Amino acid sequence: MFEKYDVIVVGAGHAGCEAAHAAATMGSKVLLATMNLQTIAQMSCNPAMGGVAKGQIVREIDALGGMSGIISDKTMIQFRMLNRSKGPAMWSPRCQSDRFRFSEEWRWALEANPNIDFWQEMVTGLITEDKRAIGVITSLGLKIYADTVVLTNGTFLNGLIHIGEKNFGGGRAGEKASVGLTADLEKLGFESGRMKTGTPPRVDKRSIDFSKMEEQLGNENPEKFSYTDTPSLKEQRSCWISWTNQEVHDELKKGFDKSPMFNGRIRGLGPRYCPSVEDKINRFADKDRHQIFLEPEGWDSVEMYVNGFSTSLPEDIQYNAIRKIPGFENVKMFRPGYAIEYDYFPPTQLKLTLETKLVENLYFAGQINGTTGYEEAASQGLMAGINAHLKSKKKEPFILKRNEAYIGVLIDDLINKGTDEPYRMFTSRAEFRTLLRQDNADIRLTPKAHSIGLASVERLERVKVKIEQSEEIYSSLQNMKVDPSEANGFLESNSSSSLRERTTLYNLLKRPELNIDQLREVSPDLDSLLASTDNEVIQQAEIKVKYERYIEKELQMAEKMNKLENLSINPDFDYEKLTSLSIEARHKLKDIKPATLGQASRISGVSPADISVLMVYLGR
Repeated sequence: MFEKYDVIVVGAGHAGCEAAHAAATMGSKVLLATMNLQTIAQMSCNPAMGGVAKGQIVREIDALGGMSGIISDKTMIQFRMLNRSKGPAMWSPRCQSDRFRFSEEWRWALEANPNIDFWQEMVTGLITEDKRAIGVITSLGLKIYADTVVLTNGTFLNGLIHIGEKNFGGGRAGEKASVGLTADLEKLGFESGRMKTGTPPRVDKRSIDFSKMEEQLGNENPEKFSYTDTPSLKEQRSCWISWTNQEVHDELKKGFDKSPMFNGRIRGLGPRYCPSVEDKINRFADKDRHQIFLEPEGWDSVEMYVNGFSTSLPEDIQYNAIRKIPGFENVKMFRPGYAIEYDYFPPTQLKLTLETKLVENLYFAGQINGTTGYEEAASQGLMAGINAHLKSKKKEPFILKRNEAYIGVLIDDLINKGTDEPYRMFTSRAEFRTLLRQDNADIRLTPKAHSIGLASVERLERVKVKIEQSEEIYSSLQNMKVDPSEANGFLESNSSSSLRERTTLYNLLKRPELNIDQLREVSPDLDSLLASTDNEVIQQAEIKVKYERYIEKELQMAEKMNKLENLSINPDFDYEKLTSLSIEARHKLKDIKPATLGQASRISGVSPADISVLMVYLGR
């Protein structure tokens, strides 16, 4: 019934879609197996992509040849660039998405790839041989064979939904849980755990009083995620802001004794950075209000997402409490919020390629690794799909370093430090965040993706043009000069100190109070040069001038780190014989089996003194 595939991807969420697309685009014959073909790339929680650090990840996915950025651009209904008041390392693109079109566009993109086949059924087990994955078994008992298998099961593995004192099996609202696979993996020796996430109620837009809320508009000149020619956003939908109050809190507290989070029925740990509303009230008892964002689910839908009101309290408590929020007095709910508990597998059981250490040719990506968020899942799926393809073709693996991408930071953190709570990406996790900006992801990553056959020639050519044009602007700024008589009036009007002698535009642009657009006023030559240049290119040149010193400093730090990355460690190295290592270091090193000294240095519990011992032993 089935041919043998190069790659089988189990699960069609954000990780599974990117994995299938990447492997198929690179030339693998792929089977995408999912329990429901109608919910491909479903936005299970809020209808949005990007955000702080997450937006950088989406741009990196796009730069590598993935689809999340393109799909986001095609389906966004609002765009905002967050943190523009800070330095460019912090700028983070975010969009509201049309939930329904997002899923639809992903399906069309996958169906358009002739290398992808689809199968709608639950996968309940693996087929293994000599500690190698060679296929999967379905709930009907069908056996499907492949060179490699990628598991992207999301929240479906033994998923359990909680609403007050009620609980029932499910991977998300209206969909059954996946059973059998966890037990099968545990038989193979994998360690599993439980995690929890939650979602808020959905409400009817027609029952909201927006006059009592603050309107949150999109950017006046919306940007995009993708570096390709995706459509520009011409019209936008607003979001709305309200606040909880003491009445809301008092109403919610009435259900605390029935809360599955407080009475111990939920064993899994939830995301610390996205707590439920009852958790916020409990943890931040000194705060008398919490912010609520009301987000549209689509261009035309009246369904709205109540961001900030995630909860698993009884449905009547939810309903009574939400009606005490300003603007929600007459609200009608589409469905209550709920918590979901699910199985995950600690990611220290993986290699940097996301291949498991226990079973060759088996890859994990997404929430199965203990992460949270569409963007984190999609990036792992992309990397697992790439490496599953490369493994099936007996080619060298593809690994991104911490100084090369947020995706590299994410995977390195998971593999070396593990996680006991849902892992979410933040800019603070990246020590080289000035290098890893959202504006230069294509420059950093597209050449790498092209070299492995994922990014197209057209994408590579666009990057080359961008680099050439930004370098031309950078050089021109160093050569274009202005006299005090030409510039001082302009400088005074912009609260910038006057010139005493002739200087370059490069030196003026170094001033924090000035930007490149303002300098066009004092230099007709610069205005002429920039007139026909894309804003993306101009921005690149301006950032290089203003943050040159910081960029150079991080490049030097990255070079030092990469020297440790070049010191390989034999995977069969016997750490027990090095009695100078701490007991914890020996245990962690033996368990994780770092490939390099650099990787060893980032393992939790391995101290600088332990690294010194290893360096001495390795002759360094």
